[in-house]
Amino acid sequence: MQRISDLEKLYVAEALEYCFRSSLGNIFNSRLEAAFCDKFGVGYSIGHVNGTATMHTALLALDVGAGDEVIVPPLTMGSTAFAVLQAGGIPVFADVDAETFTIDPEDVRRKITDKTRAVISVSLYGLAPDYDRLMEVCREHGLGLVEDNAECFLGEYKEKLVGQFGEFASYSFQASKHMTCGNGGMLTAKTEELANKARRIANLGYSTVGAKKGSISKDDIQSPNFARHVCLGYNYRLSEINAAVSLAQLERLDELVDARVKAAKLFEQAVAEFSFLRPQAEPKGYKNAHWACALQLETDKPEEDWFTFRKLHQGNGGDNYYAAWLLNYMEPYFQKDVQNMDGVTQPYEAGLCPVAEKLQPRMLQLKTNYWDVRRAEKQAEILHRTAREFAG
Repeated sequence: MQRISDLEKLYVAEALEYCFRSSLGNIFNSRLEAAFCDKFGVGYSIGHVNGTATMHTALLALDVGAGDEVIVPPLTMGSTAFAVLQAGGIPVFADVDAETFTIDPEDVRRKITDKTRAVISVSLYGLAPDYDRLMEVCREHGLGLVEDNAECFLGEYKEKLVGQFGEFASYSFQASKHMTCGNGGMLTAKTEELANKARRIANLGYSTVGAKKGSISKDDIQSPNFARHVCLGYNYRLSEINAAVSLAQLERLDELVDARVKAAKLFEQAVAEFSFLRPQAEPKGYKNAHWACALQLETDKPEEDWFTFRKLHQGNGGDNYYAAWLLNYMEPYFQKDVQNMDGVTQPYEAGLCPVAEKLQPRMLQLKTNYWDVRRAEKQAEILHRTAREFAG
């Protein structure tokens, strides 16, 4: 299997034949959005330039503004918290579950104040959070829920596709994700009203776009009386070339996800006998889409052993593995700049999210994007050999 197949090349060639003539409309964007709705069982999809813009749009459509608090997990890419800041809000960090590594609904409950407006959940490494409990908290307090599914395509929570729980669900088509066009994203919406708002925000506030309409007619645009802008909008539209590649990837998504899941399962099997390597838990009824295979290094001195294990892994021919991101609130920008913003009351310092702080330095993130299963099998053998040598 190839990451980029002849289908992507065919669709790009078709897009180029149109010469980007606006009179023809957004042909591939329209096809992509319709196909995304069908694939994920949602009513509304809106293409975006990337998977951070999607969350920014979602928060604005939920009326998050200056001084509003949005609860997010700290163990993830900074883009999630950045989207809150871009909307004028304040990121409030809730701890994560020690077994699944995803946001802890009970800590979300503890972090709610009279300023809280929304929650962004993250399906970390491809695993959904506990949506039953999380949605219960959101309903009790009237909070909007945005799913950050950048790392989770076709994952399941209690046998239901991830992406069907929040008011919005955000997806990334960045190069490392399950499906890619180099860079892009998709935002899905639960209701027509929210989709209308989101489409206009992402399309320069144009009056004539809506929940399922992403283009402007020639009659409208050529009229001297055309009143274009009904709200503040951004140029977050996905290009036709990117949409063409994304559509081909979407049509191949099952095999692209399956390849990653197979690789992750091989890695988990390779370390099953070693108690010092603990995989991310996958509760009954969940399906982890495995953007990465996450392992916890459980030793007496994990900060030192992380590098020792990595050196052994490299020496055995391993493809290396990544560390987890530094927790958002431990990053210099948050500690030096965000901490001093008006309205920020949460101390961005050690002790804020103790579970996440324990997990982060112990995390091994193994990549799963092996399109030839033989390479994944070889890497699993190397991982097993490394663990055996490390164990002594």
